[in-house]
This record gives sequence, structure tokens and C-alpha cells, in this order.
Amino acid sequence: MTDVFRATVEELAGQVDQQVRRVREAYQALNAIESTMTSSDGMIQVTVGPQGQVRSIDLNARVYRRLSTAELADTLMRQINRATADVTERRRRLMEPLMPEGLPYEQVFGEDVTLDAFLPPPVDAGA
Repeated sequence: MTDVFRATVEELAGQVDQQVRRVREAYQALNAIESTMTSSDGMIQVTVGPQGQVRSIDLNARVYRRLSTAELADTLMRQINRATADVTERRRRLMEPLMPEGLPYEQVFGEDVTLDAFLPPPVDAGA
């Protein structure tokens, strides 16, 4: 191998190693994300994990005397939605810098993801 070729290969290998390291660090950070939200009156606290799963719900013992079942359900859903939105935003901020240029985060991780983001456009057989 020529010295220029060897230097180029070593540089590219270093870039790949650096990118792999960044992805591993991001993956570890993704798994550690969680969000806890507390209602304004302090009666309800909800914790959501990295995939948006509810990990815990803590209710103040007095919540049953202060809120109707409909109010309790509404407050629980508001806290779950707030925590889930926070986790989603933190995941986006963590992953967006690792996305290939020109590939929007939402196209890969958004709500309306399709297989199209990962495949080339269909070939027109009649052309």
C-alpha cells in the first residue's frame, strides 16, 4: 500500500470508530432517559421511561378526597402526556445529530414512519 492510501484508510477507519463510539454513547443515553412530571397541586406524579412507557404513578393519599374520578383520570393523562412529550423531545435532541444528512429525524422516528424512509424509490417497470 502506498503511504497516501494507507493514511486515507487509517483516517477513514478513525472516522468510523468515532461514529461508532458516538452511536454507542447515544444508545446508552437513550436507555437512561426518563421524565417525571408532577401535577400543579402536587397530588399526582408520573414517571415515563425512554420508550414512553409509564414506569410509575404516585398518588397523594388525599387525591381521592380532592378529585373526582374524571378529574383524576384527566390529571393522570395530562402528566403522562407531558412526560411522554418530554422524553420524545430529549430522544430527538440526542439522535438528530447522528442522522444522515438530508434524512429528517421524523422520517425515521416520527409517528407516521413508513418503510419508504429505508428503501429506494420504486422502479417503474414500464419505463
